[in-house]
Order: sequence, then C-alpha cells, then structure tokens
Amino acid sequence: MDFRDSPDEAEFRSELRSWLAAELPPDWGEREPHVGRWDFEAARRWTRNLFDAGYAGLTWPTEYGGRGLSPTYQGIYLEETARIDAPDHIGVIGLGMAGPTIIAHGTPEQKETHLRGILSGETIFCQGFSEPGSGSDLASVRTRSEREGDEFVVNGQKVWSSYAHVADYCILLTRSEAGSQKHRGLTYLLVDMHSEGVEVRPLRQITGDPEFNEVFLTDVRVPVSNVVGEVGGGWGVAMTTLLHERGTLGFALTARLDALFRRLVSTAQKTGAASDPLVRDRIADLYVDLQGLRFTNYRSLTALMKTGVPGPEGSVAKLHWSEANQRLTSLARELLGADGQLDGEGAFWNGYWQYQQLRSRGNTIEAGTSEILRNIVAERVLGLPRSR
Repeated sequence: MDFRDSPDEAEFRSELRSWLAAELPPDWGEREPHVGRWDFEAARRWTRNLFDAGYAGLTWPTEYGGRGLSPTYQGIYLEETARIDAPDHIGVIGLGMAGPTIIAHGTPEQKETHLRGILSGETIFCQGFSEPGSGSDLASVRTRSEREGDEFVVNGQKVWSSYAHVADYCILLTRSEAGSQKHRGLTYLLVDMHSEGVEVRPLRQITGDPEFNEVFLTDVRVPVSNVVGEVGGGWGVAMTTLLHERGTLGFALTARLDALFRRLVSTAQKTGAASDPLVRDRIADLYVDLQGLRFTNYRSLTALMKTGVPGPEGSVAKLHWSEANQRLTSLARELLGADGQLDGEGAFWNGYWQYQQLRSRGNTIEAGTSEILRNIVAERVLGLPRSR
C-alpha cells in the first residue's frame, strides 16, 4: 500500500485537525496528560459531538449512519485523535464489535434498533464471552440458553465484561444445545442489560477503577428475535466479533502507544535521563517495537481493504502491543526514580506513569490473553499444527 495520504485523505486529515482544534479547549495540547478514566457523561457528550460531525462510524455503510469510507480514514482518525489525546468514543464495544457483527449477521430490525444508537452513544454495549474457568477459551462456554416459546431463558455467569456496569445491551454467547461440545450448539444473543435477572458486580482493578465486571444471569428472558445469525450458529458470529475486535483494535492501540512514546521521551528529557546511553538504548528498542507494530497494522489494513474482513495480523499487533506497552510504562516509572513511588497531586504528572503501569498489567489478559493470541498466530499466521 501507499503510505502517503492521497489528496482526499490529506483533506480529511486537515478537516479533522481543524475540527479537533475547534472542539477542544485552546490549551488542550499543552496540558499534562489525563490520569484515569474519562468522566462518563463528558465522554457521552463528546461521542454525540463526534456523531453530529460525522466522525463516528467512518467505515460503516451510509444507510446505517456511517460514511462508507475506506479503513484508511479510520486509521487517520485514530492517529489524529491520539496525537492530541482526544477522548475516545464512549461505545468502544458497540462501535468496534457489536455494530460490525450486527451489520454482518443481524436482521433488518436489529440494525434499525441498535446501529444509530451505537454511533451516537445513546446505546452502550458490553461483551459477554468470557466465563469463570474458561477465560478466552470460548469453546468451553457453559452459560445456558433454553428456548421456551418465543423466548430463550438464560442462566450462567460471565466475567471480565468491560462497560457492563453502564451497558444497555450485551452481546452474549450461550450454549443452547444441551450436551453439545466445543463450538457446536452455541447461540449469539443481544441481551437487554436492564432485564430482570441480570446482576452486574464491578471488579475493582489494581488502578482502583471498577472497569471490568462480573455478570450473573438468572432466568433472564430474551426474545428469539434477539438471536444474531442462526440458533446454534453462534460460533461463526462470535468469530466475526473477534476478528473486528482485534483487526480494528491494532491501529487504535498503536496510535495510543505512539502518543505514550512521545511522553516517554519528554519524561526522559525532563528527568535528565535523555543523555544516559542505557536509557537511550531502551528507548530506541521501544521505537523499533513501535515501528514494527505500525507496519504490521498496515499489513492488516491492506488485507482488510482487499477482503473486507480483518485478518489474523490483528492478533499479532495486539499481542506485541500489550507487552511493548508494559515495557514502556515500566521504563517511564524507572526514570522517575524514588518519585515514581508517589501518586496523585504533587507527583510527576499527577501519577500518570504509575497509573499507566498498573493499567498495563491487564493488557495481556483483555481482548484475548497472550497465550490464546500466540495459538492464533501459530495456527493461522504461521500454519503450525493445532495445539489440541
């Protein structure tokens, strides 16, 4: 692919920069980095601004509220918003996973009900795939869904569900055929999180944020009309979700890592460590990591533009990013010396690096553990025999 912007892409980048400069406070780019999660209601208002300006769902078809643009425009959007540390769209799960899955497999009614709300931030989705004892091994899903007339009755437990505490709907993978094994007999449901029998228990992380959740489902009744794809055909639908999760996530993660790298260099300069040859070597290694990720993403983007479906390269990017991010944040905190033990007001950048390092511990677990991703890379990228 051509790494340079085409005239139309350059115009889009310029318009986006102007819009961001107009929408964010004048000193936004000069401020110290934000620590922790964005305020929920502020993020929802920002999402509405993105939607009204046409920057939500850039690659979605126009009939569903998107702009029908090439994935390269989404890459430009991610680069520009990361460059200035703009807030994220609040519907990360809906925008990157639930929406593309509904577009690919949903009924006309499901598209009409959910897609516009996802783009505008009115409808928040969470993901109900992982379970206690199975983690990223989706084939061992035990949450049951039993059909009674025009409804499924769902019982079970999910865990590590980001945004479940604020979500309106959950994309839920269930075992609908008693006695079925592995990837057979699974059904993919859209579950109203406000239904009777849904209980969400936030899990407080090492950062102090209750970002992940446990979800308990007790006799939750879900209309059959909320099945995505075929009853019993949930495995294929779930694969669409995961391909979009990892395929489109790579650019976002790399853009954010690029912003983090610039802050690492700034930190080295502010702490006087920039002239230390050992520090310079480690920063150079991270720069090589970053460039490797960037070109892996371009490879993934090329596959997406040719086939319309994200390839397994996204798993390579997510795996390598999560470990590079841990190395970067660890080095940044080391540069602070004893001050790296401080937190909050009075600490360097109000404890920004301490928070980032703690948050990075979850990166090798969420969106597929590193072990699962290594299996995917071995089998689907390198063509090695299945491990089991």
